[in-house]
Amino acid sequence: MKKSDFHYVLPPELIAQAPLAERSASRLLVVPPEGELADRRVRELPSLLRAGDLLVFNDTRVIPARLFGHKRGSGGRVEILIERLLPGNEARAQVGASKSPKIGGVIELDGGGEAEVLQRDGEFYHLRFRVEDALESWLLRVGRLPLPPYIRREPGADDAERYQTVFARQVGAVAAPTAGLHFDDALLEALRAGGIAFGHVTLHVGAGTFQPVRVDDVREHRMHSEWLNVGAELVEQIRKTRAAGGRVVAVGTTVVRALEAAMQQGELLPFAGETRIFILPGYRIRSVDALLTNFHLPESTLLMLVSAFAGKARVFAAYEHAVRERYRFFSYGDAMLLFPEQAQ
Repeated sequence: MKKSDFHYVLPPELIAQAPLAERSASRLLVVPPEGELADRRVRELPSLLRAGDLLVFNDTRVIPARLFGHKRGSGGRVEILIERLLPGNEARAQVGASKSPKIGGVIELDGGGEAEVLQRDGEFYHLRFRVEDALESWLLRVGRLPLPPYIRREPGADDAERYQTVFARQVGAVAAPTAGLHFDDALLEALRAGGIAFGHVTLHVGAGTFQPVRVDDVREHRMHSEWLNVGAELVEQIRKTRAAGGRVVAVGTTVVRALEAAMQQGELLPFAGETRIFILPGYRIRSVDALLTNFHLPESTLLMLVSAFAGKARVFAAYEHAVRERYRFFSYGDAMLLFPEQAQ
């Protein structure tokens, strides 16, 4: 498979630059295994699922992970995007500067304090922060929300709320699990009233989610590692749901990646740790029966994942329909409800 096999043409004006006023007002393209596509709304989800189904959400919470400063000595401007918080007020981060910072160099931060460059690992740097508080608490006051690069504006006051899911709990992501952004309290209550159960995983989405595939043969692509937790309670929920004939519905590709990473010898087991799992056509997804997801970038690993789940031809037909019908794309855009190409 080539990277170009996953290309499609997207008019730039279809890239959503801001959320709708109401989370669940987004459009929802329903993509069954065969037959006609259906144009619906996310708020109609209770009528598209059935009692006994289990919705699985990613409860990660986005941190204000973008910082600015200058190099001590040269004064060169620096932008820092924290990838992961580490013990001892340290972090793994991407650092943007006209010249790469040197090991042992110090970045003086605009919000006060400084960051020392301890080492480099590929495109990431290991930084030690000397700030007036625990790094996580300090970021909540000083850091800026890291909106995706395709949103061509600075974050506003509303983004602090709208670029988080209403069920975000576990701090650690630098990008939102965007399928979950469509859920509001009213929709969650309607789903509960319809007999639909909820479960949660945690997968801290890293900056690598926006990194392009740079190799032509996609099988040579290497994913960035991300931390996840699939708990014993959720594993038992999934077991009982399927035993009773219900369906497991993943809210977002991060949920699929978390559950598939926890599959061992064909069985879902509790798991906490790192994953680099890369799902592309030819991989059989066994952990979920349906997938609610946003529209993804051309040639992205996320588009490859949904193609593995629902079939590449079916997915690309749906994308052509979405472009033709002027759906809104990417993080603040509309959504799809996908069913597998064949029973899994």
